[in-house]
Amino acid sequence: MIQMKSEQQILQEGLEILFAHMEPSEVARFWAACNLRGSDYLKLKDELFAEESVDSLYAKILDFQSSVQEV
Repeated sequence: MIQMKSEQQILQEGLEILFAHMEPSEVARFWAACNLRGSDYLKLKDELFAEESVDSLYAKILDFQSSVQEV
């Protein structure tokens, strides 16, 4: 069974990753450049995942989780 994280949990995890690999000022600039709060998520989602299906995304998630656990 897949446990779904909340949007807040995902944002927190992403920020932790960014802070682990970038200077705080770079993270702030990255966040501002992405303009995440002002974007149209549905449009972005369609652009990012136009060639994907639920099955293909699920397979990629499993591959990613496996690679992270191996490290």
